[in-house]
Amino acid sequence: MKVVLQRSKAASVTVDGQVTGAINSGYVLLVGITHEDTVEDVAYLAKKIAQLRLWEDSEGKMNYSIVEHGGEILSVSQFTLYGDVKKGNRPSFSNAAKPDVAKPLWDHFNQALREYGLQVETGVFGAMMDVALINDGPVTILLDSK
Repeated sequence: MKVVLQRSKAASVTVDGQVTGAINSGYVLLVGITHEDTVEDVAYLAKKIAQLRLWEDSEGKMNYSIVEHGGEILSVSQFTLYGDVKKGNRPSFSNAAKPDVAKPLWDHFNQALREYGLQVETGVFGAMMDVALINDGPVTILLDSK
């Protein structure tokens, strides 16, 4: 499981002209799931994201987690994180989990984040989405459960 985490001041996702999720200060998570991922991968990354200290204290040091900061999460399913471009110019997505595997794990991941007390908004699984965000910092972290 891979996650691209971007700290943001505000973010939203729109599908067919309708906003499906929006947050103020928090994280935008682009979430990729491979066919080898399990609920253990989900639990590991949810805990890691909830506990990462990426918010500044009064001295400007990253000492606070998103839970302590009171931030929100916008979670967007992103199978293209498993795009392989080693051969040719068209990516292969054979390492991305099929929807019947990926969607339940993505739903479980979002619920695991909620269990840390976080407000979680989402995109729409499998839809063509427009994601807008104002990067904060910018702070971007790549996470991989493997």
